This record gives sequence, C-alpha cells and structure tokens, in this order.
Amino acid sequence: MDIGKMMPKEMSPEEIKRLFDWSEEELEAMDEVEFRARFRERCHHTMEIQVYENAFRGKPLSEKQVATAEKYLSVWDKRGLSHDCHEYRYVQKLLEFARQLIAGEVPDLSSYEPKWLTPEEAEVFERTLYERRSVRHWDTSKRIPDELIDKLLRAGLWAAHACNLQSIRYLVVREESEPGLFRGSDIPGGPVHIVLLQDTRNYRANPLMPEYNQLLDCGAAGQNIVLAAHAYGLGGVWLTFNQKMRERLIKRFEIPEHINLVTYVDVGYPAQSPCPPLRPEPEDVIFARI
Repeated sequence: MDIGKMMPKEMSPEEIKRLFDWSEEELEAMDEVEFRARFRERCHHTMEIQVYENAFRGKPLSEKQVATAEKYLSVWDKRGLSHDCHEYRYVQKLLEFARQLIAGEVPDLSSYEPKWLTPEEAEVFERTLYERRSVRHWDTSKRIPDELIDKLLRAGLWAAHACNLQSIRYLVVREESEPGLFRGSDIPGGPVHIVLLQDTRNYRANPLMPEYNQLLDCGAAGQNIVLAAHAYGLGGVWLTFNQKMRERLIKRFEIPEHINLVTYVDVGYPAQSPCPPLRPEPEDVIFARI
C-alpha cells in the first residue's frame, strides 16, 4: 500500500456525484459486500451526521435528507437481505429520529448517554492503558476459551472505523491446530494467533477516502484487541508478517485478492511480566500548542 497516496486528482462536482449516485438497478446487481458498505457509508454521510447535528441544534430536518436511506432500504428488500442485520437495524433507528425532526420534534437521545466512569473506574482504565505490555512468553498449559477470544474480536470490531465501512475480518488460528504455520517470527509464537484482515471491497464505497485510512482502521482494531487482552488477564503482542508467512497463510486459507492481510496479534496466558518500556512526557513531544 502506498501510504503517501492521498486523494484522487481534483474532480468536478459531476464526477464526484457519479462516484456515489448509483441507480437502484446498479445497486441490485452489486456484490453484496460492496452494497452493504455503500449502504452504511451513504446513510452515514447523507442522514446520520445531519440527524445528530439538527437534534443538537433543535432544528427541523428536510424530508430530502432521508431520500438516500429510503432508496437503499428499498434495494435492501429487493435483494432479499435480512432485517436482522446490524446496519439495517441501526438505519431504521436513525430514520425514526429523522422523522421526528422532520415533524418538528427533537428526538430524546438521553437513553443513549454513556454510563460515565467513576473516578475509581477511571483508575482501572488507566491501569489497563499503562500496564499493558508486549508479552513474548506463554503459559501453554492453560487454554484460552473461545468465549474469551470472541470478546477480543468484538473489541476490535467496535474500534473507530472511517465512514462506518467496517472492513475488519479475522483469522483465528490456535498454534496447536496448525503448528509452525506462523514460523519465521523473531519471537516464540503465542498459543493463539489473531490475524487482522481487511475486505477491500468495503472501500469501494468511498473512493475519495485517503488510502492510508485503511491502515488507521486496522490499527484502531489492533489497539482495541491488545487492550482488551490485558483487561481480561491475557498477554498479547502485536506482530508483523514476513513475506513467507504471508504466502503460507494465503495458500492455507485460500485468501482471495480482495482480502488484505495487514497484521496479527498473538495472545495467551502470560508466563512472564516484562517491565513496560518507558515513554516520554507530553511536554517532550508537543510540536505546537496554541
């Protein structure tokens, strides 16, 4: 990936409109992954942002603001997709708020207010943040339950993700099931390898997005995973593939070209407690503060 790649060349309003203005027939024929990504992205940019802005300011919403969402919902049903899908349920909730604003009412969002941390809970959060460290030696006599691994995967999925495109996918490989598949790392492999993948079809939904956002999306998921591992009493270490490892994984799992292998995290019960590397203080690294 070219990290330096930014935006496409300057485009006319008509060219930009064509990137996002797909007919119902085109949307019906589209790959399902791409369609659902476009559904999430369009509802985010054409309704979600405006709903919360107008609710905050107590301003009515134009009926035109729900037109794109309604168009995509129509195609959703024509494609026969389930109403139980998470993005469908969320957009229905947004439409409920939007229709209240169109009617001149302000939706009550108070039930969604976070349960803010108490000072004591904030101390626990800080312990998780500052005591987390990279673990490289493992107690292999203890097996991580699948239920605990799923908590780490869920934490990764709840990381911030540009335009709500939700590109993150996983491989979960126990070393005992595939011994040596991850050989080549400069450290002893952990009992469980969590590989972070990205389905690049999701990024077709916003061609104007800087390409480096893809790495930021995956990095946010990886950080959530290592923090969650520490919070649940596991050790974790964030690792990088060499080319031979990457080729083995692609071959073993028949990974298609539209799936990128980005990074992986090894987790297990720690057998050692290394001293966390020290970090500079904020005042030592601030380039400017005005």
